[in-house]
Amino acid sequence: MNNDIKEIEDSINDIIQKNEDAIKGYEKAAENSEEIGLKSYFQNKSMERRNFLIELKASAPALKTRNDVDGSVSGAVHRAWMDVKTFFSGDNDEAMLEEAIRGDKAAIEEYNEVLGDTHLPLEAAVVIRKQRDWLMNDLKTIKTLEDVR
Repeated sequence: MNNDIKEIEDSINDIIQKNEDAIKGYEKAAENSEEIGLKSYFQNKSMERRNFLIELKASAPALKTRNDVDGSVSGAVHRAWMDVKTFFSGDNDEAMLEEAIRGDKAAIEEYNEVLGDTHLPLEAAVVIRKQRDWLMNDLKTIKTLEDVR
């Protein structure tokens, strides 16, 4: 296999895995949240990330991309940390917002890394850039939610 193609596949799969982690993380945040509005927000974020996966895979159909929504080991550790933090925190919703902010910042870094380091097919680059921009705008929203609390 051409090394460039393998590098592109690996990069896109890294983003796919970040989104898998986000799906599971937002599901965990929704489960741990007490406010109905915030619970709904996290459920919507999980669905949004599922749509990101579909869009990413469709942007480069010739490439081998991940099929299962497994997430990563580091993502599983993060979700376990969310449970621990919720257990010991006096404000579960605040803790979940903080973790969502942390996760979105990491996702934006991953997107920027992929956009900067690889020779992506044009359609994939457009999708990745659009999703990164969406995450950046959403990060502002979630920070506002945290500030309002």
